[in-house]
Amino acid sequence: MHTNALIAELIGTTLLVLLGDGVVANVILGRMKGYNSGLLVITIGWSMAVFVSVLCSATYSGAHLNPAISVALAVVGKFAWTQVPAYVAAQLLGGMFGAFLVWFIYRQHFELTDCPDTKLAVFCTGSAIRNTLGNLTSEIIATFVLVYAVLHMVAPSVGLGSINALPVALVVLGINVSLGGTTGYAMNPARDLGPRIVHALLPIPGKRDSEWSYAWVPVFGSLIGGILAAVISVYQG
Repeated sequence: MHTNALIAELIGTTLLVLLGDGVVANVILGRMKGYNSGLLVITIGWSMAVFVSVLCSATYSGAHLNPAISVALAVVGKFAWTQVPAYVAAQLLGGMFGAFLVWFIYRQHFELTDCPDTKLAVFCTGSAIRNTLGNLTSEIIATFVLVYAVLHMVAPSVGLGSINALPVALVVLGINVSLGGTTGYAMNPARDLGPRIVHALLPIPGKRDSEWSYAWVPVFGSLIGGILAAVISVYQG
């Protein structure tokens, strides 16, 4: 395994969360210029975050940027299982660092925001209506669509090429506007768990707990959805 690939995964996932959580912060935190500009802005921002992060990392690592994709590629035989733990570690660290940067840039706005739930929402996803089975199913289906599409774009034994940055961003855009209303469409354990850990660690005034009772849903839902997409892809040959 090349060190450059792990660095690319770390940087790529950092960019993903920096820009993705950054647009959420811009829309929902107090005294922001983008305050209350709406879900569509968040959706476009997250899609562009995917575009930038894939574009910047694909050449070096295949731009997995997501444990669900790394595992799915291993299931279909396009990525070595021995490399999965290191990739996942780099992705998780990237998610944490990206979330830290969002807090560092917008820390004054966190102080000016009274609602603890709003502060948490910058970092990680949550359900619109709490129903464990329904929330888990939503994450499984959304991630299935993402990974199934990605598996049709990957280069042999690598992952995404930089030319696929725009198609992947468009897939994410489509999923977000269609399926994102139930759980906030994590579709990526590193994108959700990494920032949630950072939320728990940072000295954010007036914050709430990090909702660990829900944290397993986006993690396992994403992994299950990715594995299902991989199994169906293998079955199709």
